[in-house]
Amino acid sequence: MKIVIIGGTGLIGSKTVAILRRAGHEVVAASPNSGVNTITGEGLKEALTGAHVVIDLANSPSFEDKAVLAFFETSGRNLLAAEATAGVQHHVALSIVGTDRSPDNGYFRAKVAQEKLITASGIPYTIIRSTQFLEFLRGIAAEGTKGDKVRISSGLFQPIASDDVAAIVAEVALGAPRNGIVEIAGPERAPFNEIIARYLKAIGDPREVVRDPEARYFGSRVEERSLVPLGEARLGRIGFDEWLRRSQAAA
Repeated sequence: MKIVIIGGTGLIGSKTVAILRRAGHEVVAASPNSGVNTITGEGLKEALTGAHVVIDLANSPSFEDKAVLAFFETSGRNLLAAEATAGVQHHVALSIVGTDRSPDNGYFRAKVAQEKLITASGIPYTIIRSTQFLEFLRGIAAEGTKGDKVRISSGLFQPIASDDVAAIVAEVALGAPRNGIVEIAGPERAPFNEIIARYLKAIGDPREVVRDPEARYFGSRVEERSLVPLGEARLGRIGFDEWLRRSQAAA
């Protein structure tokens, strides 16, 4: 089976490419560096010729509100139009848990716009909404740091390892289209501030984590359940301690 992965050289894309190639599939890791650009349309027709499945993992180079919305709308329209022409039978896209519950977050609004394009396209699809990746805990701590303190919301958080995300994306891509949403999350749920404090302690970082209900998450207010699945979700297998062991071993 030919599978095209848009954003196939990124964190999730490179892992998904490896999984699907090991399973014997023809996988195209598409990116601007490989001559496939979903914004300009360059290389899309050639890459998608004969493709059965397309996995969209593309991400905007800018997180500014207008830029990120323009990216996902332009990329989505170009990609879906090319898929319709190529006769693609399954469109898989990675989105975010809670993306429709944080209207003050410009990135989340852009992902909602992307999802709407997919559902209106007529192409069989599966949208995978994921919680935040464990690999981004360092960046989240940096975002919340003022002086020697890290201000983090006490809302619930359920981060997932990128290895689990890639495994589930690959599995979903090989299955039948759901024409709906699948939510995925890590196996452990706890207050956001507690997870960040646990991470910093584990890596020997002396910064103090302060529980702050008003702390923003990349610009958006965090309610108790803003960032976790509200209903049934597929859980990853890799817990925090196992992920930390793996990441430290690879460092």
